[in-house]
Amino acid sequence: DEESAPAEKPVETAPAAPAESAEPVVYAPLTGSVVARDQIPDETFASGVLGDGCGIEPTVGEVVAPCDGVISTVAETRHAVGISGPADMELLIHVGVDTVEMKGDGFKALVKTGDTVKKGQKLLTFDLAKIRAAGHPTVTTVLVTNADDYAGLTLESAGAVTAGDKLIAVQKA
Repeated sequence: DEESAPAEKPVETAPAAPAESAEPVVYAPLTGSVVARDQIPDETFASGVLGDGCGIEPTVGEVVAPCDGVISTVAETRHAVGISGPADMELLIHVGVDTVEMKGDGFKALVKTGDTVKKGQKLLTFDLAKIRAAGHPTVTTVLVTNADDYAGLTLESAGAVTAGDKLIAVQKA
């Protein structure tokens, strides 16, 4: 028994060491088509004033965690979620454009502020048909809101993307 107990500890700590030394990665939080940040149909997101990243035109109404982290915020209207990820990375995932006007109709949050999440864990679900019926674009914004803290971001995917695919590589400053 004494021999098996120490073996468990290195198993828990081993994944953390490579992750800290590696460049942080944002994995696709949705399945759909990648949209360049400057093509997001919302001037605030497209301009980069809130951070750098891209959009995804979703084909499936669910958002999964793009990395391991802690939920920093969940919009009251459940259309957006913030995550504190590896290497002090701050992420914002905002479903659709002007969807705050829907007052949460068609959106469900599966996490709350302070929750620890693992990459691929479901965070939000949303009804694409309801968003379209309300007259809003469904393009979902995926931003590193503190992008200025890094040397740069590289979009790793173009075209069709599946939730969990490598989306953005972040170069440490």
